[in-house]
Order: sequence, then structure tokens, then C-alpha cells
Amino acid sequence: MAYDENTAARVRKLLAGQRYVAEKKMMGGLCFMVNNTMCCTVSGRGGMLIRVGPEAHARMLQESHTSPMEMRGRIMTGFVRVAPDGYQSDAELKKWVKRGLDFVAANTAGRKAAPRKAVSAKTEVAAKAKAPPRGRARKGLRR
Repeated sequence: MAYDENTAARVRKLLAGQRYVAEKKMMGGLCFMVNNTMCCTVSGRGGMLIRVGPEAHARMLQESHTSPMEMRGRIMTGFVRVAPDGYQSDAELKKWVKRGLDFVAANTAGRKAAPRKAVSAKTEVAAKAKAPPRGRARKGLRR
């Protein structure tokens, strides 16, 4: 089952002002990563998965339209599944996405986002120096 594109668009709109946002297809849906940490997922099984952390897990399950996230028969503490009825309004969706962002902020405080690795001139020169010369046989390969 494919994830709900409409919900994904709504989440994109909410995360538009955030830095270091990436989308990855995983966990049966579309996962929104912020600062290399999972924030929330628009699930292919319906609803959303929100990462709230183990400390808030039990408290979040007290809210309406929530259930534990189960993966391969195991309850994943730190994640809650929110049924579509739980985020019909923009305010409700914003509340859930903010909870995912709060988890990310608490767990990445003081940690910078991993920048994309750029190849510097020094790295290129070092790599060429280690590589065997082209067109010549390396020792031990010819008899």
C-alpha cells in the first residue's frame, strides 16, 4: 500500500522552514529526517508514525487516535502510530509533527548535521598517489 501523498505534502509544508530535512522511503512509507534523525513517517499502512522517544511513549499513547507501533511482532517504544482521524485538521497535524521535531531537537542538541562530503583537492591528490599507475602491471601479477 502506498503512503498518502496528500498527508506527505502537508508534512512537507510544515517542515519547509526547517534546515537539514530529507525524505527517505523506508519503514513502509515516506520518512522525514531532520538533522539525520527520523522525525515522522507517513505510513504505507495508513496513518503516521511519530518519533516521540521512550520517555514520552506511554504519555503519547494516552492521546486519542494513537496506538503503539509494532514491527515484526515487537512494540517499538519511542514511536507512536497516529490514525488519520488524529491529524485531520492542520492544527492537529502540526501538533504531531512538532512532537517529532521536539524529539529531534532533544537528541541532536549540540550536534551539527553531517555535511555532505565534498571532495577536496587534497583528498583527490592523496587518492591518486595511492593508486597504482595506469598501464603498468603491478608487482606480483605478471609472471
